[in-house]
This record gives sequence, C-alpha cells and structure tokens, in this order.
Amino acid sequence: MAPTSTPEVPFGLKYHPASAKLPTLGRDDVLRVLRRLDELGIRYIRLQWVDYANVTRHRIIPLPAFSEILGASRPGVSIAKVALGLVGVSMAPGFSGTGEYLYIPDLSSIRVCGYAPGHASLMGWFEEKLPIQETGEGFLGSTPLSSGDSQRHHKGQALGVEFLVGFETEFILLKTTDPIEAVNDAPWSASSALPSGSDAAKCLEEIADALRTGEIELLMYHSEAAPGQYEVVTGPLPPLEAADAVVFTRETIVNIAAKHGLRATFAPRVYTYTCGTAAHAHISIHPTAQPPANPPPANPNTNKDTTMTPLERSFLQSLLDHLPSSIAFTLPTAASYDRVQDGIWSCGTYACWGMDNREVAVRLTGPPGSHHFEVRSIDGTANPHIALATILGLGLVGVQKGLELKILEVDGAPTLLSTEELTKRGIVGRLQRTLSAARDVARKDATINDLLGQEFVQKYLGVNETMEKYMETGNAEKNRIKNVLTY
Repeated sequence: MAPTSTPEVPFGLKYHPASAKLPTLGRDDVLRVLRRLDELGIRYIRLQWVDYANVTRHRIIPLPAFSEILGASRPGVSIAKVALGLVGVSMAPGFSGTGEYLYIPDLSSIRVCGYAPGHASLMGWFEEKLPIQETGEGFLGSTPLSSGDSQRHHKGQALGVEFLVGFETEFILLKTTDPIEAVNDAPWSASSALPSGSDAAKCLEEIADALRTGEIELLMYHSEAAPGQYEVVTGPLPPLEAADAVVFTRETIVNIAAKHGLRATFAPRVYTYTCGTAAHAHISIHPTAQPPANPPPANPNTNKDTTMTPLERSFLQSLLDHLPSSIAFTLPTAASYDRVQDGIWSCGTYACWGMDNREVAVRLTGPPGSHHFEVRSIDGTANPHIALATILGLGLVGVQKGLELKILEVDGAPTLLSTEELTKRGIVGRLQRTLSAARDVARKDATINDLLGQEFVQKYLGVNETMEKYMETGNAEKNRIKNVLTY
C-alpha cells in the first residue's frame, strides 16, 4: 500500500509564477506575429470583450484589416461605451448612447481558435479615446474589465505578493433546451458518461484538442454529478491571463458543442433535484522574488493551528471578512442562489474555510508549502475578470493590513455547529440568500467601493439589477430555459 500523504510528504503538482504556461503566439514584435498568423492559415481575428452581464462579444476582423489596425499610431477599434451596459436591447442605468472607448488589442493574449478553423482570438484594453481633461492624466483605463486584474497584479507586487489562478469549468451538455434534455444521466466520474463513439465523448475530446491548440494547459476532464454535466480543469496562470483563459475555454466549449448539435450551458442550477454548476477558482499566493521596497505591516504570526503561511492567512482572513460583499460580483444571477445552499457540497452560506472541506465557501487544499484556496462562491454566470478583481482585491486588503487569521477551521458542515460554536470559531459572516440582498450589501460596503471604484460599482449593480429583471419570465420552467439559453 502506498504511504499516505503527511505534512512531511508533499503530493501533487507544484506550481510557481515563473513556470506559468502563458500563450506564446503574440509574444514577439508585431510583424513577426502577423507573419506567424499568416503561416498558420489564420484569416480572421476575433477581438473579444466580456461585458458587465458576462456576455462575450466580439468584432471579427480579416487579417489584412487587423494588420492595418496594428500599424496605426494608436491601434484599436471604437466601441460604444454603452456596450458594457446593454441588456438585450435596453440600456442599464448610468449608460447612454453617447461616447466611445478605444479598444486596444492585447497581442500577448492571442490564441488560435481550435473551434473555428482560420480564426484566432484575443482580448484588449478599454481606454478613453481622448485625454481626460479634468485630471490631465492622459488616456485612462476605464473599468475592471480592462484594468482591474492588472491593477491587482501591480498592487500585489508592491506588497510582495504574486498570484496564480486556475479554474474548474463545469458545464452541462444538452440535446434539447425546450424541453431541457441532457446527453446522458451518468454519475460523477463514471466511464459510462463518455462511452467511445458517443456524441459526448467525441465532443469532449474535440474540446480538449481545441484547448490544446489554443495553448491552454489542459490538466483533465471528467463527468460531474448532474445529468450531462462535465468539468474541464485547466492549469494556473497569473490573474489577468487566467481570466482571459476562462473566456477562451468557455468559447471553445460552446462552439464545439454547437458543432455537434448540442447546447453547452454554464447555468448555475439546471436541475432542482441534483447538483448545480460552478466555476471554482484555485488561487495560490507566492512571495515575490524581490522583497517590496515598502513592505506592509507583518502578520503577527500568532496563529500556530494551521500550516498556512502568514501571507496566506492574511489573505484568507480578509477575504472571509468581506465574502458576503463579494457575491454580487461572483454569483450575479438569481439562479446562482438556487445553487449555493447548505449541506449539498455547493459552497454553503457561511463565510468560513476548511481543509479539503467541500461544505465551505473556501476550501484549503494542497500540501504545506504548496497550499492553494479553492474559492467556491463563483459560478459560470460571473464575468471572470470582475470576479477575480473582487476576490484578489479583498484578500490583498488583509495582506496590506497584516491581518492574522482568526476564523478557525471547519471540519464538516457548518450547519451542524451551534450558534455558540460558530461564534467561538469566529464565523459571523453569512452569504445573502437573494441577489437583491447581495447587491444591497455590496452597495454599502466601503471596502468594495474603494477597491473597485464607486462609479464602477454603481454601474455594475445597475446592469446586474436590469439583467435580473430581464431574466425573470414569471414562470419557473421558462426561467430555467432562459438561463440555459443565455449562459
């Protein structure tokens, strides 16, 4: 029998920021990148962004026209500012038909689309077209969609911290959407979910091949517990690149499924009688190679009850302190709250943590010296850039303050603990049970407003409320169908 893992016996893969497998196609000068695209037979470029309602949008540009754009003194395409606040054909509060951003292509993010022969996709940066006169600061980034992850990265570097983030992308393959019918009813990780020659097996294998063509580090895929449910696990990247990779992964899944006559959905709760669908983020925290010039206050290092490092403990305490304020950004649909319930391995409603405990919001996993956090309060309806900007930013507040971890570990379901025991363990935060309540908490949280910017928070929550109304049909079954067609 193989020996069991102990604190002295590391296990699993160990990742470092320097070993992250970034896309390579765009990491050269412009002319060489264009030449390489031509050699690969790329004819079209998909310039993509994800709006505040988590709708992936793009402009498809022929390669010769894209080459001309890159040759401009300031490359980019004009995008109406309202594009971030559209819900159906309506505008959310705070948006109007006036004004445009310049959307700047980020060549370093370019990937070959294995799901669309002859196409490559990339993300970009939203900038003001003209300098902001009131500030005199020139061309400013406008939103966490374009700058939030990058800002978290630079703030982390200043505090002596780097992050790696990997995602589990869960989805359900449907044969029909009205009525909703899955490709199979096989159980979790069962080989019967992927029988050779089946539509599901061919679809998943093609998804895997397409991800690898796009330089996504695919670690594994398998069936999940709900009918027709699968999970794709991809390798860790720095936060901005990790969010970009999630967008690419979702686009790959949806397009390959469509090719096979199937609908892939990331909707959080397709079935009321079984598991929901999430997008768990695995976050590891690393000290920078060079110590910061102005280090933050040190963690007092008084918690000796865990194998977490002081940095990890500071991050976790602050994240849990503010977790109830985060979920309007990470669980952004009414259906999200049908998934997040106590006692069903879905994250639960308590702001707490536990070692390899799937009943809590943050699962600590990995061996000492290579720990990471599985943040379970995220699903596939969340914009990944906004979700990560929120989660990482809240954790960095703890690093900046040198907080010590005071919330004790939970072993098992927190619902089984008495009120007295919860208080004794420092578990006082509870996630809201409705999206409306989650918005109210976020709106009033000074840390969230300071972190993401009050203007952004107001606009995002306005879009979110408009989207909630748009998704409501007045009929539970029609709501379910609308969710699988939208997400």
